[in-house]
Amino acid sequence: MAGNSRRNLLKAAGVAAAAPLAAKAQTGARRAHYRDGKRPAKPPLYSPMIIHNGLIYISGKGAHFEGDIQAHTKHVLDEIEKDLISAGSSMDKVLKVTVYLAKAEFYGPMNEVYRGRFGADPPVRSTTAAAWIPGNSLVEIDVIAAL
Repeated sequence: MAGNSRRNLLKAAGVAAAAPLAAKAQTGARRAHYRDGKRPAKPPLYSPMIIHNGLIYISGKGAHFEGDIQAHTKHVLDEIEKDLISAGSSMDKVLKVTVYLAKAEFYGPMNEVYRGRFGADPPVRSTTAAAWIPGNSLVEIDVIAAL
């Protein structure tokens, strides 16, 4: 009887419903995904994209050419979109975005390009000014998306 009342208490609190989801989240193979389908000859420092349990994790992307923050933002978002499509997802399925800016004053101009790229219901986002972004990019963005 004590087990049943504990189960009922947990069920009322929503824990019982979450338990099967948590168990299911522990299954599934983690796999690196390469847009061109080719694994590098040498082991890379990091994976550009990991697919695991119905989620896509795309590592930080920058723009490594001369240009302003708007050109860099557009390029990075276009590259992220290509990666999502290659994995079977889309910008509308992005859940979380992290934006790193080379300078805080780039916030407004970056937002002009960013707005609307993720559909009518944009994902959650964190934005910060970073002390250094690799390759002299003015912006770096990483995302988590659903398949």
